[in-house]
Amino acid sequence: MAGPMREERLARAFVEFSDTLVGDYDVLEFLARLCERCVEVLEVSAAGALLTDGQGRLALVAASTEAVKVLETLQVQRQEGPCVDAYRRGERVAVADLRHAASRRWPVFTSRALAAGVMAVCAFPMRLRDNRIGALNVFQAAPGELDEAGVQAGQALTDVATIAILQARAVQDAAKLAEQLEHALHSRVVIEQAKGILAERLGVDPDEAFRRLRRYGRLRGLRLTDLARQVVDGSLTVDE
Repeated sequence: MAGPMREERLARAFVEFSDTLVGDYDVLEFLARLCERCVEVLEVSAAGALLTDGQGRLALVAASTEAVKVLETLQVQRQEGPCVDAYRRGERVAVADLRHAASRRWPVFTSRALAAGVMAVCAFPMRLRDNRIGALNVFQAAPGELDEAGVQAGQALTDVATIAILQARAVQDAAKLAEQLEHALHSRVVIEQAKGILAERLGVDPDEAFRRLRRYGRLRGLRLTDLARQVVDGSLTVDE
């Protein structure tokens, strides 16, 4: 049953992304949904995405949990880990059991990942031909490799994201792409601030604060970044 269910979830994800990408869309909201769909389709515990800022510097743009946000940020800071390697090589990087061998390959990342309950990882490069813009990483709580269908599904989802960012509604030049990615990275900071404000005032964890923020935005048709700015500057109250 896993095969048909995965295909059905993958098909639903593609339909959702097609609807999202028709008009002017929020890159961060799109990538947040991408991470959620990866968790559902691939049946993994979490997912995260790193993007370049147009000058080859990687930065966190989306994560399905706070724990993944920490691990992805660590990869950027230490310049080690599956996402970093997948971006540099332009090919998939997978470790079925972090307890073996990976400690020599990524000593700091491996130690922190195991402490966070992550046993296996798989990173998919976000690339279109020679153009590399980041990587998508999935995390598993139990050791083991993704099966072939899972690998294909994961790469397909990553490819959709890559094409969406590179092309948006039409082919964009390098300057426009760099500007879009730079904006997305700056927006990420505002969203993290809003999450912190909501988490503190509502007495919930950051993951729940983010879910509530996104749910509020979806119900009212507000872009995630704009909504986060309203929370940070106080124009939108927590009661609302």
